[in-house]
Amino acid sequence: MARIVITGATGFLGGQAAQYLSAAGHEILALGRSPEKLAMLESRGIPAWRVDLGSEEAGSLVDTMGRADALVHCAALSAPWGARQHFLRANVTGTEAALKLARALHVRRFVNISSPAVYFAPRDQLAVSEDHPLPPPINHYAETKSIAEKRVLACTEFGPVNLRPRGIYGRGDTALLPRLLEAARRGPLPLLRGGQAAIDLTHVSDVVRAIEAALLAGPEVTGQTFNVSGGEIVSVRRIVESACAAAGEPVRWRTMPLRPLMVVARLADAVQSRRPNAREPRLTPYALGLFAYRQSLDIGKARRMLDWRPAVTFEEGLSRTFAELAER
Repeated sequence: MARIVITGATGFLGGQAAQYLSAAGHEILALGRSPEKLAMLESRGIPAWRVDLGSEEAGSLVDTMGRADALVHCAALSAPWGARQHFLRANVTGTEAALKLARALHVRRFVNISSPAVYFAPRDQLAVSEDHPLPPPINHYAETKSIAEKRVLACTEFGPVNLRPRGIYGRGDTALLPRLLEAARRGPLPLLRGGQAAIDLTHVSDVVRAIEAALLAGPEVTGQTFNVSGGEIVSVRRIVESACAAAGEPVRWRTMPLRPLMVVARLADAVQSRRPNAREPRLTPYALGLFAYRQSLDIGKARRMLDWRPAVTFEEGLSRTFAELAER
């Protein structure tokens, strides 16, 4: 049994990881911001603290916790658009604070949850491996995640590991499927390049198993980065139509030319970025890219070095997600 600190434990992935690893017999110390979700974790026997990693109070946790074997860093600002300073504070300064906490707790393994957004480029990219040259970042999220990865791998004393899970969905998801459903409600969705777009998603249960595999792996994974996905490339049209059907939402498509839309999206992004407190544009280069290109990850490295492989297909994961929602 290991003593594991989880940051971002009131978020989607962090909360699932805390519950899964606790059920597996590990002692979990959960950190987060939401009082309601922290209370839920406490009700399940998981010690939880409300804390902002960037605040001075984070340092006082060391006196309470003592030592820990590992730290799983799930806390982040995960969004396709926003002010750069917000991403820097959450994803770079926040990661540095988590590393400082790990040092004080004398952890032997630091698992950092990163993102395949660092690979994103406006073109088809299939079976992308971890050593794929990173393009210029498509947005501030990708930029700051890339910076955070480097900060983590520089701390070799913590046995650092980066995980890049793609498109996490499941019970408690507040981003991927809800955003798709909201886009479908607002009006016709763009059908670009004849509907060629496809991507590999990952059910949250597969991601938490990958986290556990990284925690339990030996010193040979120190300093390594791993792709994580469901291993199944699914057309974006199928994803949207399946999710909308499960939610009872109609969906409409409209064939549109990609190039003019991308010009409009880049202009909107540039204009909105200069305005204080501006709202996210309806069209962003990143969102258009998801509806236009074929993207998938090579997960062979995680299979070989972590002895991990995905267990949940897209159809099973979607069915499980909406069945769980119906029970709530």
